Amino acid sequence: MPTDRRLLVANLGRVGYADALELQRASARARIDGRLDQDLLILVEHPPVITTGRSTKDGHLLVDRDALALRGIELFDVERGGDVTYHGPGQLVGYPIFDLKRHKEDLHWYLRQVEQVMINALGGFGIVADRNPGKTGVWTTGRKIASIGVHARQWVTWHGFALNVTTDLSYFDLMVPCGIASVVMTSVEYERLANGDAAAPAPTLFEDVSAAVVRTTGALFDLEPTLIDRAHLDHVIGTA
Repeated sequence: MPTDRRLLVANLGRVGYADALELQRASARARIDGRLDQDLLILVEHPPVITTGRSTKDGHLLVDRDALALRGIELFDVERGGDVTYHGPGQLVGYPIFDLKRHKEDLHWYLRQVEQVMINALGGFGIVADRNPGKTGVWTTGRKIASIGVHARQWVTWHGFALNVTTDLSYFDLMVPCGIASVVMTSVEYERLANGDAAAPAPTLFEDVSAAVVRTTGALFDLEPTLIDRAHLDHVIGTA
């Protein structure tokens, strides 16, 4: 694999949504203007937050902002594609800041690649996942395990995917997830238990899934993963 095609991986742990959103936007600006000269994957876990995208319809969020605030849940309306969704503890959220000019200038191709990243990663945990024709995301046994919503400017992407690992799925009852009325959400933890697999400790499972996603991202996009810390990233994109 060419050494000039690296995937910078910033695994930042628990990060508030507002902080992560500004970090994405700053990283995308740096990728566009060349200060960030390699593709970047930001991995985080958010405190409870609900986000709405460009396709969100009235009525898809079933409670108001005040009710969410009483439960300690933030609400953000953002520029990504897709409908309403939830992010929270136990969910692996990935924000790829990729320059598609180095890959393929096609957002539909990119979405399919992001889906394939998670399909491949989940296979390593005994979970047979696939696409659902006409619906973006990743599914298994008829249940949705991962959501995707992206945005791009000058072929540089931000926003990304949310993969339920040990997520408290009851939060999805506050909405029509992804605008699909009949959807049933699931997680890696739930599917493994349903398959009769021994339950791994939640932190270990989360770390293992994160590592698998990094590996499959590098493989599918022909990039060599290289870990960086937050200080390094802030320095490169000018937010230090």
